[in-house]
Amino acid sequence: MRPLVSMITLGVRDLQRAFRFFHDGLGWPSEGILGADDAEGGVAFFPLETGLVIALWPRTDLAADSGVSTDTGDAVGIALAHNTRSPAEVDQVLDDARAAGATVVKPGQETFWGGYAGYFRDPEGHLWEVAWNPHLLPPDPA
Repeated sequence: MRPLVSMITLGVRDLQRAFRFFHDGLGWPSEGILGADDAEGGVAFFPLETGLVIALWPRTDLAADSGVSTDTGDAVGIALAHNTRSPAEVDQVLDDARAAGATVVKPGQETFWGGYAGYFRDPEGHLWEVAWNPHLLPPDPA
């Protein structure tokens, strides 16, 4: 796994309120809430000047997508994301993480948004998404 965090996903209780805070309150640029159905669901991306992206996603959606239950006290308030350049690389990173002591909580699979992703928990319990997103490819390694 390359030492690269390309996105931090914040699981939020109220997507509209969180979006207004970052966009309207702090003035962060965004294309808006994408994929929302009658103000339900959706995700918002805020590209930072560093190349890092902050994503806002409802906690319930993050829990459902990662397979981590919100009822057990497991943290689903934040997920670090490691974007890859291919679906095969997603599987390799998940295998490497498992070999290093992580727990794969969701194996790599096709996503509803047209990519490929899985999740693991590091030994301290932090949630990581490993994703191939054809719209958010990381830079080529130097």
